[in-house]
Amino acid sequence: MSLNNHKNRKADLALVLLSAGMDSAVCASVAAQEHALAFLHFQYGQKAAKKELECFYRLVDHFKPQKYLVVELTFFKIIGGSSLTSEEIEISESLNTQEIPSTYVPFRNGVFLSLAVAWAEVIGAEKIFIGVNEIDFSGYPDCRKEFIQAFNQAANLGTKPETKIMIETPLIHLSKKEIVELGIKLNTPFHLTWSCYRETEKACGRCDSCQIRLKAFKEAGIEDPIEYA
Repeated sequence: MSLNNHKNRKADLALVLLSAGMDSAVCASVAAQEHALAFLHFQYGQKAAKKELECFYRLVDHFKPQKYLVVELTFFKIIGGSSLTSEEIEISESLNTQEIPSTYVPFRNGVFLSLAVAWAEVIGAEKIFIGVNEIDFSGYPDCRKEFIQAFNQAANLGTKPETKIMIETPLIHLSKKEIVELGIKLNTPFHLTWSCYRETEKACGRCDSCQIRLKAFKEAGIEDPIEYA
């Protein structure tokens, strides 16, 4: 676990869950319009962990948040059940939205948001930004609006009476094309992001995350600035 704290604290501090992917980077750009930033990143045994961490620190250098925290969650790999954390399960290369893909990590966002709420309460952040999206996504149940609403209620019931935290999902109703367009408008550094599920020098271009990203940039008429194999 690593932690960086600056002495100055603003009342409008917002905590951003930053995976270093396209959506979370755009989410950070949205939060930065009105808030001082705190970034939270998880290393949970995902196959692209090293690359994601590398890109996370590049995004830290770009956005210059007041605080940032990297948390290691080793139990996800022990639990298994996902092709992102288990070597025994192949990463999905199908965009079939009729069933939940192998890349679904059981209740990942629930765990991530629990830790985000805990840290937000400590540092005085009143908002938590997460880049979940229920349009043009892989079908993960913990990316739905209903889940976020229920979790937000639980978070406020489970924290101190004076703690007021709101989970913000600015991308939840946007298509991936619209997310790219918003990112361009807000000068999101897409060249510093990593969406691929694999740990390769260049993005594989085949996993469902790469396919969704490439499709979004193509539909937006913008060249994706990262390299693909």
